Amino acid sequence: MKPIVKIEKLKKLYRIGGLNPAYLTLREAVGGALLRPFRGRGANGAGTSPNEFWALSGVSFDVYPGELIGIIGRNGAGKSTLLKIMSRVTKPTRGRAALYGRVGSLLEVGTGFHPDLTGRENVFLNGAILGMRKAEISRKFDEIVAFSEVEKFIDTPVKWYSSGMNVKLAFSVAAHLEPEILIMDEVLAVGDAAFQQKCLDKMNDIRQQGRTIFFVSHNMPAITRLCKRAILLEKGKIISDGPSQAVVNDYMTASWNASAEKVWEDRSEAPGSDVVRLKAVRIIDTEGQTTGAVDIRQPVGIEIEYEVIEQGHPLLPSIEVFSEEGLNLFSAHDTEAEWRRRPRPAGGYKSVAWVPGNLLAEGNLLVNVSIMSHVPVTRLHVNERSAVAFQVIDTQGEDSARGDYIGPMPGLLRPLLRWTTSDDTKRDLH
Repeated sequence: MKPIVKIEKLKKLYRIGGLNPAYLTLREAVGGALLRPFRGRGANGAGTSPNEFWALSGVSFDVYPGELIGIIGRNGAGKSTLLKIMSRVTKPTRGRAALYGRVGSLLEVGTGFHPDLTGRENVFLNGAILGMRKAEISRKFDEIVAFSEVEKFIDTPVKWYSSGMNVKLAFSVAAHLEPEILIMDEVLAVGDAAFQQKCLDKMNDIRQQGRTIFFVSHNMPAITRLCKRAILLEKGKIISDGPSQAVVNDYMTASWNASAEKVWEDRSEAPGSDVVRLKAVRIIDTEGQTTGAVDIRQPVGIEIEYEVIEQGHPLLPSIEVFSEEGLNLFSAHDTEAEWRRRPRPAGGYKSVAWVPGNLLAEGNLLVNVSIMSHVPVTRLHVNERSAVAFQVIDTQGEDSARGDYIGPMPGLLRPLLRWTTSDDTKRDLH
């Protein structure tokens, strides 16, 4: 199958401050050309100076029809620059971005809208930019406006629209004019939950029609739920490209300096005291295998491996689980009767805290690990913050609290509750 998008050794150099090359005077342009051979050559094979930086440094990948690709990375990683080059908003410094098909872009709220034109006029303007004929836009106009939920204001200049109204109309135009390639940058960050659900449904429809979608978001659960493939950018380079769950795990490791497993081979460097020291902390599944991505429906184990050096202490392993925003979801201590208040002999131990399925909400989680003793006095022996990290993946289905809903669900927890409903309609008929 021939790729619908082919990115080859893409590079983009930006100037920090000063004028863009398009606005240099003739004297500045000639002078720069004469001095260029005498400038130092940067690591990317082009002259650089302190006021220049490479937003992209040799990015290459292929995308095939029908793929929904998640593009992730921290701020400044090069995500928006990549999409702007693909959307023909800016030109690459080097390399090539070949897109074989009509492209619909939604890079920012209201991108391509003229503020003094009405919503109606901007629909036709955007359609023309995408290469649509007026008759084709007219045929889909009512559907576009109905989806956008701005019918009442369609003849109002868009400069009076709220950011939410702007993104609703912009997404509706981009999605309904049937581009072969749809490019979106954080557009779902604006708008209410109901409209976000409509957007997600529409994206699924577009993908099922064999069209290609690029989806940039900092919402990792949305990336893993919607995209089978993801690309991780860091400092203008591709760090990881593959299944979305694996790529998101790489992103978490790079961002938090924490992964699904941390091991200390050297006892002298391991967290702890003269009583006990950590050997390893892992996120495990029900088979005992280390995993960084956990199905929301399945139990997940937090395994603490440690060595008791000085015997005779009643030890209490503990965990704290935090959301990626730093909110403490819960803490738990080992209160099982087997070792509660019982002094431990020297040697190796493994304690596993099992979190039941259908309790945690989807998202990225961090785990702090500690080991303490309370007898004869309270003493903290181990306190390893951000010891491990993992991701909870939600799915649609009858055995998940999500049910048939695929949009964002608020809340730190997502328990699968038992519901009962009494049917009073038949009683009212008699």
